[in-house]
Amino acid sequence: MSSKKKRNEESHKDEVVKPKKAKGKISGNKPADGDVKNEDEVIESNIELELQQAQEKIEDYWDQIMRLKADIENNRKRSDRDIENAHKYALKNFIEALLPIVDSMELGQAAAHAEKASLESIREGVDLTMNMFVQVLENQGLVKFDPKGETFDPDQHQAISMVEDKKAKSNTIISVVQKGFILNDRLVRPAMVVVAK
Repeated sequence: MSSKKKRNEESHKDEVVKPKKAKGKISGNKPADGDVKNEDEVIESNIELELQQAQEKIEDYWDQIMRLKADIENNRKRSDRDIENAHKYALKNFIEALLPIVDSMELGQAAAHAEKASLESIREGVDLTMNMFVQVLENQGLVKFDPKGETFDPDQHQAISMVEDKKAKSNTIISVVQKGFILNDRLVRPAMVVVAK
C-alpha cells in the first residue's frame, strides 16, 4: 500500500460521523408509516373541526338573516296598516269637530218648528251655529279672506267684471261677490270680485 493512500485512510479515521436524528422518520429521509398516518389523522381532524365551525357560523348567520327578514316583513305590514288607517281616518278629527255643529243645527230646526218660535231666537241660533262652524274651519287651518279695497291679484282673486269707478284707483277691488279661502297657506278658492277699470 502506498504511503499516500495510507495517509488518506488515517485522516478519515479521525473524522467522527454522527448519525442524523430523524423526527418521526427513519434514516434515509423516508417517513415512518405510523408517523404519516398520525399526521394525516391530525390534518383530517383539523379540517373536520374547521368545517364544523364554518357550518355553525353559517347556521348562525342564516338564523340572523331569517330574523331580519321577519322583522322587515313585520315592519312592512305595520307601515301598510298605518297608511291604510291614515287614509281611512284622516278626517276623523275634523268630523268630530263638526258634530257639535250638526247638533246645534238640529236644535235650531227643532226650535224653528216649535209653536212659540220667534224670528229673533232662530236668528240667534243660526248666528251661533255659523260662529261655531267658522271656528272649526279656522282650527283646521282654513282662513277666509275678503279682499275689498285691495289691488287685484290674479293668483288669489277671480274677476267676474270690471266697472268704471271714479272714486277707486284702477285695478282695485270695489266689491266682493264671494269670499276666498286659504288652507295652510295654499289657495283653496279664489275670491270672486268686481274690479275698477
